[in-house]
Amino acid sequence: MEGWQRAFVLHGRPYSETSLMLDLFTEGHGRVRVLAKGARSRRSTLKGALQPFTPLLVRWGGRGEVKTLRNAEPVSLSLPLSGMMLYSGLYVNELLARVLEPETDCASLFFDYLSCIQLLAAGQGSPEQALRRFELALLAHLGYGVDFLHCAGSGEQVTDEMTYRYREEKGFIASLVIDNHSFTGRQLKALAEREFPDSDALRAAKRFTRMALKPYLGGKPLKSRELFRQFSVKASSEKPLDSAD
Repeated sequence: MEGWQRAFVLHGRPYSETSLMLDLFTEGHGRVRVLAKGARSRRSTLKGALQPFTPLLVRWGGRGEVKTLRNAEPVSLSLPLSGMMLYSGLYVNELLARVLEPETDCASLFFDYLSCIQLLAAGQGSPEQALRRFELALLAHLGYGVDFLHCAGSGEQVTDEMTYRYREEKGFIASLVIDNHSFTGRQLKALAEREFPDSDALRAAKRFTRMALKPYLGGKPLKSRELFRQFSVKASSEKPLDSAD
């Protein structure tokens, strides 16, 4: 490979005494696995840079499945994620590492990722809006096409108060059945616009993205979800009684 690529580390693990094996998310080549030789040695200038959420410029070489990292330079300081926002960022990273095919064009998704991480780093309010938007962008990148605005049975536009039941590979069909696969027209319009004005729309979006991503993730649970649950339980137990909801 020639030229520099903008990139983020999705995941890293020690490899031998002095090296790192990294999954990178790059602007032009999507997910790339690289070996960073000597990155853990005392003399390495990259020791603190090859971390998640640090914007990088990278170059690599090699023809096999695992490339060799040639150069890496941090563009700026690591984006400041902590607490709930950190676990949310780890979830986004794990999603990409699990579902993206290696070395595919992800230019538009790269900017969706950058936007999501920047919103998480801002630390304002709940991470739910940013996560749901990114999940929908990821599904679109994966080719998951679904029409949120029309009934798959009649072709008519959805109406706010009508209920539509999701059927895999078909879409949303008007139905009187109310269950976990049912959504109102108002909720579907929010999904189409990727704008969630209230908690009802956010909960519906989470239900849908969980269902839609499940086939891509298979039966293996996400480690970041379990970490997030543990953090939420701990945070809840430490919450002062006079501030309880």
